[in-house]
Amino acid sequence: MAKLKTNVSEELTSELVYTPSGKSKLYGNERKAAFLFILAPILQFFIFILGPALYSLYASFTNWNGLGQMRFTGLENFKEMAKDERFWKALYNTIFMMGGIPVGLILSLLLAMALNRGLKGTKAFRVIYYIPVVSSLAAISILWQWAYNGDFGLVNQVLDIFGIKGPNWLQNEHTIKPAIMVMSIWKGLGYSMLLYLAALQNVPKMYYEAATLDGASSFQLLRKITIPMVRPVTFFLVVTSIIGGSQMFIEPNIMTVDGGPMYSAGTIVYYLWQKAFGNFQMGYASAVAWVLGIFIFIVTLVQFKLNEKFDN
Repeated sequence: MAKLKTNVSEELTSELVYTPSGKSKLYGNERKAAFLFILAPILQFFIFILGPALYSLYASFTNWNGLGQMRFTGLENFKEMAKDERFWKALYNTIFMMGGIPVGLILSLLLAMALNRGLKGTKAFRVIYYIPVVSSLAAISILWQWAYNGDFGLVNQVLDIFGIKGPNWLQNEHTIKPAIMVMSIWKGLGYSMLLYLAALQNVPKMYYEAATLDGASSFQLLRKITIPMVRPVTFFLVVTSIIGGSQMFIEPNIMTVDGGPMYSAGTIVYYLWQKAFGNFQMGYASAVAWVLGIFIFIVTLVQFKLNEKFDN
């Protein structure tokens, strides 16, 4: 045992031998190990993110079908995009359908406040509301496509009970966007609700008790305590929802034919996909992708600036 202790002591002493720079060998070994741990994500970033991004940036200035030679055309893709009515229609549709984000956040907060009261069955309701979140978006899109059917869909059957003649939701240019918005709100309700519920459970009850003793109403408690305390969650949900809403693709691809009547439900990503894999205009699609990326960056930057303003 004494010999073992001596060997361990000698090994530790050798590791603690200091180099001319004043750092031990043990420190150097830790740095090597740390570098190996972060090497994989660094390589992944350069190979799968930065590399393709720079390649697509160059492709956006070329006439390229994805297989043949790239022919440099300068800003022609961007000029053609500015003249294309479908591009502006797709941009309008995307922004319009993101209008469901504040509605979804309000409903999520109200549900979280209801579940935060500690009523019976709270856990069961959490599971029920969260099931759509973990379900396949493609499967949900097919389900709602059947529900919106103008002849035998569930939505119109419910409306018939009240004597209301429902339209063919996905074949009407005036109803197709609200129909997809309702489905998107329903899909993300459980996720936002759980985040709000976690935030509400971390709000000290003494704030509500003190405000109640001072005669604050329920609306004042909501405006002065609840909403400010959950604002970090709201900021996170707004940013991620805008990023996700800007990239909507599966819903119009499955629920509509060619973006719906008069291209009334075609989104930017759906438009990009048609150009890239329908028309084989990879250079043009790359230009659309960069315009979308810049749009998302600007909107996200504005959200961060507004959040900083409220913090101050």
